Amino acid sequence: MDATPTTDESSPFDDGELYDILFKDFPYAIDFYVGLAREAKGSVLDIGCGTGRVLLPCMQAGADVDGLDLSEAMLNTLRRKAAALHLAPRLHRADMSEFRLPRRYALIMITFNAFIHNLTQEAQIRCLELCRQHLTPDGVLAFDIFFPGLGIIGAAENTRVLELETQHPQTGLPLRLYDTRSFNRVEQIQRSLNEIEILGGDGKIDTVHRSEFSVRWTYKAEMALLLRVAGFARWEIFGDFDGRALTQETDAMIVLAWADGEG
Repeated sequence: MDATPTTDESSPFDDGELYDILFKDFPYAIDFYVGLAREAKGSVLDIGCGTGRVLLPCMQAGADVDGLDLSEAMLNTLRRKAAALHLAPRLHRADMSEFRLPRRYALIMITFNAFIHNLTQEAQIRCLELCRQHLTPDGVLAFDIFFPGLGIIGAAENTRVLELETQHPQTGLPLRLYDTRSFNRVEQIQRSLNEIEILGGDGKIDTVHRSEFSVRWTYKAEMALLLRVAGFARWEIFGDFDGRALTQETDAMIVLAWADGEG
């Protein structure tokens, strides 16, 4: 009989090294945000910076970037990686809906779907208000979230789906991320049970890291209203990072917003 794998209940959001194994080489949106950071006429804030997947390339491109994240474990991994590159970003541990920083920024980024971790409209509005307050007069807020098309929120519930498979850098063996989702379609909440399987030297499952978390999706017209309530004077909502219009439910949702209306 096979041995039962040990289980680690810690979240991948609380394990910066494990998170980095999964996502450090994920190219999603890096060129977009690095381009914005290069063009920014001042300092940059990366909200939900994690282990620096976007922040570090922006700094390497010459931008002056601060980072903000709720997870100290993620920030610790980011500090280690930054030091290895001889970089020293200013890092702040705070919730994206409850932060107060001494600087103002020409660009604020909320990358890799991080905005969806605001689980109420109150938290969403407060996050957007704080971003507006931390922008310079001609600054811009940029962020991306998934569009809640039927293919996403209409998916079968309580079905275990392989989301990602990569190679463990130490063992060379497969590392698999599974997600089991359920939905509250009235409150616009998705609940996820993540399971990360790590294989042992014999090729069998040795450890399973389990975590549960919720996210909130937002529709296009609702997003525009949130931005208006938060005090933004002008915004654009795109369907992809190439700037095309959001016209199909299979699109992403990319937001650019200006506090003073001058975009």
